[in-house]
Amino acid sequence: MNEIPLYWLFIAFVALILMSAFFSGSETGLMSLNRYRLRHLADKDHGGAIRAAELLKRPDKLITLILLGNNFINVLITQLATYIGYRLYGEAGIALAAGVLTLILLLFAEVTPKTLAATNPERIALPASYVYRPLLKILQPLVLVIDWLAKLVLKLFLLSAKDSDNDALTSDELRVAVSETSGLIPDSHRDMLLRILDLEKVSVNDIMVPRHEIIGIDLEDDWHETLKLITNLSYTRLPIYSGNIDNLIGVARVRKILPLLLNDDFTPESLVELTREGYFIPEGTPLTTQLINFRKNKRRNGFVVDEYGDIQGLVTIEDILEEIVGEFTTDPSALHQDLFQDADGSYLVDGSTHIRDINHNLEIQLPSEGPRTLNGLILEHMEFIPEAGTSVKIGGYPIEIMLVINNMVKTARLSLPEDHDNTSPQSELSLDG
Repeated sequence: MNEIPLYWLFIAFVALILMSAFFSGSETGLMSLNRYRLRHLADKDHGGAIRAAELLKRPDKLITLILLGNNFINVLITQLATYIGYRLYGEAGIALAAGVLTLILLLFAEVTPKTLAATNPERIALPASYVYRPLLKILQPLVLVIDWLAKLVLKLFLLSAKDSDNDALTSDELRVAVSETSGLIPDSHRDMLLRILDLEKVSVNDIMVPRHEIIGIDLEDDWHETLKLITNLSYTRLPIYSGNIDNLIGVARVRKILPLLLNDDFTPESLVELTREGYFIPEGTPLTTQLINFRKNKRRNGFVVDEYGDIQGLVTIEDILEEIVGEFTTDPSALHQDLFQDADGSYLVDGSTHIRDINHNLEIQLPSEGPRTLNGLILEHMEFIPEAGTSVKIGGYPIEIMLVINNMVKTARLSLPEDHDNTSPQSELSLDG
């Protein structure tokens, strides 16, 4: 070996360094691959992606193969560097070679290739898969032996090496993944995906029209007033009841009522005949479940009932779809009909407005666990029915009671401080005068 020219030894040394860099960088690249993008590329018949996906099905074998090759190469590099140092400087060259080799391996065979692979995993990992597939077949017996020995060592330390499905995502993890797609998909599409994931957390009680706001036809009302009501409504379906909403007869379609009106055949009896039986929904039903139930039962609306069978509100399929795509209306006044901004920047809010709507429209974080309306939230925190002029601070937001009617907060003024703390669970109370 003394007859081998030094320049050939240096060429071999550089070649071994490059091979070590390949093993180090490809390991990082393969382990850093986005598994979902990899499956997408594999479905498009990308050769490198297909091979990489197959290699990653058994990561234990892949890591064994990479470490086997990398350690073998590094041993050769160490031996070669020691010999070159001895040829150049004798005994002193051996110590010098050790120090220089440590720096070279760290810089060119570890840090640089791994950093490059971590930032560009596909550019490194996919071409490397063409090398590892045949290499794994050649070294399969040796890889199996080492892998078996490694698992045996784990068992001695009472550790398990069972495969786990690390690719499975929980709904919260999926939400984070979708949130981080900014720039990859349109913001409107991303927002809809996030709302779909949030449907499971929202129940029909959160979006229903409260029973006192349900507009329908009372058969006990004056018939002329009923005719006037029908001609002025913009709804396509009307609840029909007798006396009060709990005595529900069903739901009638306006398009079936109009021909009767035109032919002067519209009577209470004919209205009852074309009425379809009402569809009822248990309170607390998640929106995802109810959306499926609407489709299964071929319904577009339903009445939310409590445990005693009393009607609490009305939910339509349009209400659920608006939770996904946003408000359908393009009229700003219709979007915020319960929120009026005053000149000082505060908001006059109807007491029956849902907390979720206030939080969504004003981008704030009033407590939403518990009461669903602003009136309910105020009463829960104060524990008595307030008078006009009373102020309360809830979740860091000052709220002034403006109008109280029939033991209910009808209107309140909500102020948004510039530097507010949404995490405070306490409320503060003060009485004017």
